[in-house]
Amino acid sequence: MERITISLDTELVREFDELIHERGYANRSEAMRDLLREQLRTRVRRVPQAGACVATLSFVYSHHERELGERLTAMQHDHHDLVVSGMHAHLDHEQCLETLILKGPLEAVRRFGETLIAERGVRHGQMNLVPVEEGGEHRHGGERHRHVRPKH
Repeated sequence: MERITISLDTELVREFDELIHERGYANRSEAMRDLLREQLRTRVRRVPQAGACVATLSFVYSHHERELGERLTAMQHDHHDLVVSGMHAHLDHEQCLETLILKGPLEAVRRFGETLIAERGVRHGQMNLVPVEEGGEHRHGGERHRHVRPKH
């Protein structure tokens, strides 16, 4: 067995300890192992690895974190082909909630979302991927475009 060390803020530790108590774990290590196993199982069961998708990506971060806002914006510009739209909301004097709508190749969208969520200072990141089927190209009012439909 290997040992690892993690750093958590005080509030997260308090909530984690409440969860441990509610579920009856003997210690933090047992609870952490179960949480990690569940995340790894979920990772395997997620949507297929190929094809196209649409997705929402929501995350909370502190805009006081050094250069974090600029890094997140730069990442979005670097992936402008995947980012359809974004919404930014101020939760309080420090915390911001950002939600992005993404569209593109499933693996590219997944990688971008996971990279953004993993950025130091990002908290509460969540991504919802929806595999889609792309329709053929056609015109409406002179503009060519494609429709997408969620796969069943």
